[in-house]
Amino acid sequence: MSLTVFTQTAQHERFSFHGNVNVGKDVTIDELRQAYHAVVLSYGAEGNRSMGIPGEDLPGVFSAKDFVGWYNGLPCNKELHPDLSCETAVILGQGNVALDVARILLAPVEMLKETDITQNSLEALANSKVRRVLIVGRRGPLQIACTIKELREMVNLPKVRADMLPADFKGIAEVLKDLPRPRKRLTELMMKAVKEGGDDKAEKCWGLRFFRSPVEVLAGADGKRATGIRLALNKLEGSGESARAEVTGQTEDVDCGLIISSIGYKSIPIDPAVPFDPRRAIVPNEMGRVQDTAGLYCSGWVKRGPTGVIATTMNDSFDTARVLIQDMEDGKLDLSVNKPGAKAITALLQTRGVRTVLFSQWEKINAEEEKRGRSLGKPREKLLDVDEMLKIAWS
Repeated sequence: MSLTVFTQTAQHERFSFHGNVNVGKDVTIDELRQAYHAVVLSYGAEGNRSMGIPGEDLPGVFSAKDFVGWYNGLPCNKELHPDLSCETAVILGQGNVALDVARILLAPVEMLKETDITQNSLEALANSKVRRVLIVGRRGPLQIACTIKELREMVNLPKVRADMLPADFKGIAEVLKDLPRPRKRLTELMMKAVKEGGDDKAEKCWGLRFFRSPVEVLAGADGKRATGIRLALNKLEGSGESARAEVTGQTEDVDCGLIISSIGYKSIPIDPAVPFDPRRAIVPNEMGRVQDTAGLYCSGWVKRGPTGVIATTMNDSFDTARVLIQDMEDGKLDLSVNKPGAKAITALLQTRGVRTVLFSQWEKINAEEEKRGRSLGKPREKLLDVDEMLKIAWS
């Protein structure tokens, strides 16, 4: 949802915004259910999937979630301070987030200055020594998880060339004509990058590396930080989207000083009253109806796991909304009982001493970020300190 559409929604007389509230702590799900006929959980996936390999806790290894949070100005990641003094970075995973991280690491700083990346991150990236980024996946080109838009942005990066392994694309040309159109276009773009490579005079390069899985993060002689990664070489069993990666017993070591794990996010439990499947890291549901909990619904990654792009998540939310409306029409939600709604929640938070941020107060934060951005020639300069945000909101 764009900021303009969100603003129009938020300014509707039937809309109430309660910022600075920790659901599950400041107010429980049961209390929300008592105040409303229906409650929809749509809190995404803020946890990291662990690689489960030796050395992943060494300095120099980051989750993509934290790294993205660092350059996007999340307060919880402002102290990340990644060391960008190495020449080679390895990103594990080949989804859109992985490609976004690679693009940020390699893009000319002049391009980044026009975005809302924080000044701290811009300064670090301006002094970065990273010249080569490898984006590693356990399966092959026909299973890569990114979309064509993100791949095209990598291919078109100025002063950066593609460095692919032609052997990874063996036999791909023969099956190209039978692929679904989106997959075919994506694969054609990769093969074009393999063939053309790019500007030989470019000082930076990126490459997709297929059929490889992380086995161990390698430490330097002092054992204090990451200096490389050991990868298992895989072969595919099966074909298409369902193909599985099987290890061959061979390994390959790659020297690198920065390792970013982009193997996925996971949702976390929000409240003991809400059912949660720890293995799949989702709220168990049937088409968005939370299991054994009338009036409680879910949408997005907490509903089906961290897969898909924005359009996927939008369609998923529409599905949940349709189910909710259907339950209203079928009488599964008892609308004959009056519910107090926002009034009850506002009173409850006041009683507990929780000072909320209203939407009009959030707009003060937004205006301040835009003001600071204008002075730097950027769309906005994000505030990194929550206390400062609250001070501005309540001023």
